[in-house]
Amino acid sequence: MDSRFKVSPRLRWVLLVFGTVLWEPNFVLAEQRGGGALEGMAELCSVDLRASLPPPYGTLENTVCRPVWNTYLLRYSQTDDHVVTIVLSAIYTTGWVGIGFSKDGMMINSSAMVGWIGEAGHARIKQYYVGGFNSSEIIPDKGELPLTSLPPYVGTQGATIYLAFQLKFAARLRSQPILLAFSSRTPRYHHHSHRHLLTHHDDKTTILFDFSKGTIDSFAISKDTGSIGRTRRTHGILSMLGWGLILPYGAIVARYLRHRDPLWFYLHTVIQFMGFIIAVAAVVVGVSLYGTLNAHFPAHRGIGIFALVLSILQVLAFFLRPSKDSKRRRYWNWYHHWVGRIVLFFGAVNIVLGIHSGEAGNGWKITYGFLLGIALVLCSALEALAMLRRSETSAPQTAFQMDPVESSVQKL
Repeated sequence: MDSRFKVSPRLRWVLLVFGTVLWEPNFVLAEQRGGGALEGMAELCSVDLRASLPPPYGTLENTVCRPVWNTYLLRYSQTDDHVVTIVLSAIYTTGWVGIGFSKDGMMINSSAMVGWIGEAGHARIKQYYVGGFNSSEIIPDKGELPLTSLPPYVGTQGATIYLAFQLKFAARLRSQPILLAFSSRTPRYHHHSHRHLLTHHDDKTTILFDFSKGTIDSFAISKDTGSIGRTRRTHGILSMLGWGLILPYGAIVARYLRHRDPLWFYLHTVIQFMGFIIAVAAVVVGVSLYGTLNAHFPAHRGIGIFALVLSILQVLAFFLRPSKDSKRRRYWNWYHHWVGRIVLFFGAVNIVLGIHSGEAGNGWKITYGFLLGIALVLCSALEALAMLRRSETSAPQTAFQMDPVESSVQKL
């Protein structure tokens, strides 16, 4: 097997604190998803492709055919000189259909063949290199697939689309992580660069397919992708709890409970230390995940490290705070208040970036939107009460006046 597509060792995850599942990852085993439907799809392997595909795709010998996911059928043949001819078929209405090859089962740094039928009826198939989650990082006409000189083909027959291409490896292809995905929207043509930019997928999955046996190694792929999925959820949960829930509410206590001295101080200290510990754990898990995925999210990573450094300075400032009678105390208060606000701001921004970069889905967006909305409503209500309290205490007292007394002048 080509070393570029070697399966990485089983990934190790760092910390799993909460078992609550806010987002089910899109890595789904083909054998576990609609098993009965896949058995029914196997009957389509007997369809004669000579009327649907040009030679040699339609006239392959010693072809292996397997249902792999939803309506996806994978046909292939492998010769003694390590040439693998692949035909992928699926039920199709609009959008694009893709199959990718990955080193570790992840989308990042994978190469994929994507086919679609354009609005004018033009059939297109292109190789894409997936360098990241953003559309600008998915580069058309690039990739590491060892395509032969045989032109790839895409076409439809009835309600079925066929993607066909040929690869030549340095060694016999055996177990290989395969990405399968589709979108209901066709790639967008960018007139400036004259490229077809891939639209976001509607769904995707990863399987570990053994081309030497024609089987799906469900155990290996479940161990690999399951660990990654748990680590991603752990990082997201810890980040949302630390940066998005506990630290903001600790700041709310310090701002709006000052009249409950010294209760506010002890509450603020305990809450912030709890939030700091959870936030540090989130960063540790994130750094581990970043290295495991070989990801490239400079903004998310940079902001996370920046917020962590500021939060560490906040903790150090707590132990170095001057006494209340010190002349430096006012400057310390100013520093502590504003650095705390900056940490909370960048923490919130980074949560949003993380949800977007990780394609976490609507569940995460709704959850964080709910937490943020509750915090804003609470702050608005407490701010209104604080203003009302200040107006009452600062209202001018009515000057004391004696009741007017009529004086009578006695006439002598």
